[in-house]
Amino acid sequence: MGYTMANDKKIIVGITQGDGNGIGYEVIIKALADERILEMFTPVIYGSSKIFGFYKKLIHNLDKPLSPNVINSASEARPKRINIVNCLPDNVYVEPGQSTPESAKSAMIALEAAVRDIKAGAIDVLVTAPFNKRAMANEGFGFTGHTEYLEKEFGVDEVCMIMVSPSLKVGVVTGHIPLKEVPTSISKDKIVSKLKLLNASMVRDFGIATPKIAVLGLNPHCGDGGLLGEEEKNIILPAVQEAVADGIMAFGPYSPDGFFGLGNYAKFDAVLAMYHDQGLIPFKALAFSEGVNFTAGLPIVRTSPDHGTAYEMAGRDEADPRSMMASIFTAMDVFNARQRHDDLEDGKLNVKLPDTEIKPRGGKIIE
Repeated sequence: MGYTMANDKKIIVGITQGDGNGIGYEVIIKALADERILEMFTPVIYGSSKIFGFYKKLIHNLDKPLSPNVINSASEARPKRINIVNCLPDNVYVEPGQSTPESAKSAMIALEAAVRDIKAGAIDVLVTAPFNKRAMANEGFGFTGHTEYLEKEFGVDEVCMIMVSPSLKVGVVTGHIPLKEVPTSISKDKIVSKLKLLNASMVRDFGIATPKIAVLGLNPHCGDGGLLGEEEKNIILPAVQEAVADGIMAFGPYSPDGFFGLGNYAKFDAVLAMYHDQGLIPFKALAFSEGVNFTAGLPIVRTSPDHGTAYEMAGRDEADPRSMMASIFTAMDVFNARQRHDDLEDGKLNVKLPDTEIKPRGGKIIE
């Protein structure tokens, strides 16, 4: 698959460093280490060339020395090179495996710089390496994660976090909130709204014309007829019925344990879970190394690896880059899918229809 835009320009992928004391730099470096990957897109890392160099020395078995192009802005990015926007102080300090105020502030600065650039059109897609949510909150970040921050930055009323892999896509109704708040946070209207977002994303971002979406219940055994809770009967089922009436192919609610245990997820294009762990635990059990966190509902394309900072392995050359690589390629796939969808909607695509002329066969016209 090609990753060029209509003008044959390579997609520019902005990548934020995340927490500099976690595994962010290691998975970024490993993901970009094969120079052949630079033929597909132009990477722009937001962070520090000094931190990049520090972690590069800790990674063994690199095919060849990496020499990044250090720049002041994404407009200076060069194709076929690893570009780094130096947006951190020169005296930045690295402590692999440690959560520090400095690493949280650096993650914040890198994210803000990348968001400014994607708003200005200097980069095409955004891939965010993980940060420590608690450390960020302590430094005044004001949001519980990337998703909530980007929702506010781009002025959208609602987004949907979708975990993506080749075999499974899982969206969630409620995101980063305490479990005890989930039952009072779900409503028929909210579920319908998330179903609309999820359905629209499957169509526009993933090229699925008529997606089939499974909706999970909230309680064990979907409430067992009301014995274990009535949310399925009073909230979730009416939401599914309303979505179906609106033209969405929604099914359920399904009991989550049997749904994933029996492999029923494979019969659907996407799954809507009621809360974070209900969706992410089975997703990561089934697709951890290739999983991607995608934010649907934003005007820009944003993805992230499905793992955290992993302080326990930072600086040890143990980090697996496959989720970061999947995040980069998913971002580009979605970017291209949106362009194709929007061009088709605008009538810009020249679609060659098959020859429908009825031709004779055996001396007769086949009608």
